[in-house]
Amino acid sequence: MQQIPMTLFGAEKLREELEYLKSVRRPKIIADIAEAREHGDLKENAEYHAAREQQGFCEGRIQEIEAKLSNAQVIDVTKMPNNGRVIFGATVSVMNLDTEDEVTYRIVGDDEADFKKNLISVNSPMAPWFNR
Repeated sequence: MQQIPMTLFGAEKLREELEYLKSVRRPKIIADIAEAREHGDLKENAEYHAAREQQGFCEGRIQEIEAKLSNAQVIDVTKMPNNGRVIFGATVSVMNLDTEDEVTYRIVGDDEADFKKNLISVNSPMAPWFNR
Protein backbone atom coordinates (compact mmCIF):
# COMPACT_ATOMS: atom_id res chain seq x y z
CA MET A 1 0.00 0.00 0.00
CA GLN A 2 1.14 3.53 -0.76
CA GLN A 3 2.53 5.67 2.05
CA ILE A 4 0.24 8.47 3.21
CA PRO A 5 1.97 11.77 3.99
CA MET A 6 0.78 13.58 7.10
CA THR A 7 2.12 16.11 9.53
CA LEU A 8 2.89 15.33 13.17
CA PHE A 9 -0.29 17.21 14.08
CA GLY A 10 -2.38 15.21 11.61
CA ALA A 11 -1.04 11.89 12.89
CA GLU A 12 -1.72 12.92 16.49
CA LYS A 13 -5.31 13.92 15.64
CA LEU A 14 -5.89 10.50 14.06
CA ARG A 15 -4.41 8.75 17.12
CA GLU A 16 -6.71 10.78 19.38
CA GLU A 17 -9.76 9.89 17.28
CA LEU A 18 -8.75 6.22 17.30
CA GLU A 19 -8.36 6.24 21.08
CA TYR A 20 -11.78 7.90 21.48
CA LEU A 21 -13.46 5.39 19.17
CA LYS A 22 -11.91 2.42 20.96
CA SER A 23 -12.22 3.57 24.56
CA VAL A 24 -15.45 5.61 24.53
CA ARG A 25 -17.56 5.11 21.42
CA ARG A 26 -17.15 1.34 20.97
CA PRO A 27 -18.07 0.47 24.61
CA LYS A 28 -21.09 2.81 24.43
CA ILE A 29 -22.35 1.11 21.28
CA ILE A 30 -21.85 -2.34 22.83
CA ALA A 31 -23.89 -1.21 25.84
CA ASP A 32 -26.59 0.18 23.53
CA ILE A 33 -26.79 -3.16 21.68
CA ALA A 34 -27.06 -5.07 24.96
CA GLU A 35 -29.81 -2.76 26.19
CA ALA A 36 -31.72 -3.02 22.91
CA ARG A 37 -31.52 -6.84 23.03
CA GLU A 38 -33.33 -6.77 26.35
CA HIS A 39 -36.35 -5.25 24.61
CA GLY A 40 -37.19 -8.56 22.97
CA ASP A 41 -37.74 -9.52 19.32
CA LEU A 42 -34.75 -8.34 17.28
CA LYS A 43 -36.53 -8.45 13.90
CA GLU A 44 -38.58 -5.35 14.61
CA ASN A 45 -36.33 -3.74 17.19
CA ALA A 46 -35.36 -0.35 15.71
CA GLU A 47 -33.03 0.50 18.61
CA TYR A 48 -31.11 -2.72 18.07
CA HIS A 49 -30.75 -2.18 14.32
CA ALA A 50 -29.70 1.45 14.82
CA ALA A 51 -27.05 0.42 17.36
CA ARG A 52 -25.75 -2.30 15.03
CA GLU A 53 -25.55 0.23 12.22
CA GLN A 54 -23.56 2.59 14.46
CA GLN A 55 -21.30 -0.32 15.38
CA GLY A 56 -20.59 -0.90 11.68
CA PHE A 57 -19.73 2.76 11.14
CA CYS A 58 -17.49 2.83 14.22
CA GLU A 59 -15.62 -0.38 13.34
CA GLY A 60 -15.18 0.82 9.76
CA ARG A 61 -13.68 4.11 10.91
CA ILE A 62 -11.38 2.29 13.35
CA GLN A 63 -10.10 0.09 10.51
CA GLU A 64 -9.67 3.10 8.23
CA ILE A 65 -7.65 5.04 10.82
CA GLU A 66 -5.50 2.02 11.70
CA ALA A 67 -4.72 1.48 8.01
CA LYS A 68 -3.81 5.14 7.52
CA LEU A 69 -1.57 5.20 10.57
CA SER A 70 0.16 1.96 9.60
CA ASN A 71 0.94 3.43 6.17
CA ALA A 72 1.64 6.95 7.39
CA GLN A 73 4.71 8.84 6.38
CA VAL A 74 4.75 11.29 9.29
CA ILE A 75 6.66 14.41 8.30
CA ASP A 76 7.95 17.02 10.71
CA VAL A 77 7.37 20.13 8.61
CA THR A 78 9.62 22.21 10.89
CA LYS A 79 12.58 20.22 9.56
CA MET A 80 11.70 20.60 5.89
CA PRO A 81 14.23 22.51 3.79
CA ASN A 82 13.16 25.91 2.49
CA ASN A 83 14.18 25.58 -1.14
CA GLY A 84 11.59 27.91 -2.65
CA ARG A 85 9.45 25.06 -3.95
CA VAL A 86 5.92 24.40 -2.83
CA ILE A 87 6.04 20.96 -1.23
CA PHE A 88 4.23 19.12 1.54
CA GLY A 89 4.16 21.29 4.65
CA ALA A 90 4.87 24.51 2.79
CA THR A 91 3.02 27.73 3.57
CA VAL A 92 2.03 29.67 0.47
CA SER A 93 0.73 33.23 0.17
CA VAL A 94 -1.36 34.13 -2.86
CA MET A 95 -2.35 37.65 -3.87
CA ASN A 96 -5.41 38.59 -5.89
CA LEU A 97 -3.95 41.10 -8.34
CA ASP A 98 -7.28 42.87 -8.80
CA THR A 99 -8.06 43.48 -5.12
CA GLU A 100 -4.56 43.05 -3.65
CA ASP A 101 -6.08 40.73 -1.03
CA GLU A 102 -3.60 38.14 0.21
CA VAL A 103 -4.53 34.64 1.36
CA THR A 104 -2.14 32.18 3.00
CA TYR A 105 -2.52 28.43 2.51
CA ARG A 106 -0.67 25.47 3.97
CA ILE A 107 -0.10 22.22 2.06
CA VAL A 108 -1.05 19.26 4.28
CA GLY A 109 -2.12 15.60 4.11
CA ASP A 110 -5.55 14.50 2.94
CA ASP A 111 -6.94 13.98 6.46
CA GLU A 112 -5.89 17.44 7.59
CA ALA A 113 -7.21 19.33 4.57
CA ASP A 114 -9.86 21.94 5.36
CA PHE A 115 -10.37 24.67 2.79
CA LYS A 116 -12.21 26.87 5.31
CA LYS A 117 -9.03 26.88 7.41
CA ASN A 118 -6.82 27.38 4.33
CA LEU A 119 -5.36 23.88 4.62
CA ILE A 120 -5.00 22.32 1.17
CA SER A 121 -4.32 18.64 0.52
CA VAL A 122 -1.02 17.84 -1.14
CA ASN A 123 -3.09 15.64 -3.49
CA SER A 124 -5.64 18.32 -4.40
CA PRO A 125 -5.79 19.66 -7.96
CA MET A 126 -4.97 23.11 -6.57
CA ALA A 127 -1.62 22.22 -4.91
CA PRO A 128 0.47 21.83 -8.10
CA TRP A 129 -0.62 25.26 -9.33
CA PHE A 130 1.42 26.92 -6.60
CA ASN A 131 4.64 25.76 -8.32
CA ARG A 132 3.97 27.64 -11.55
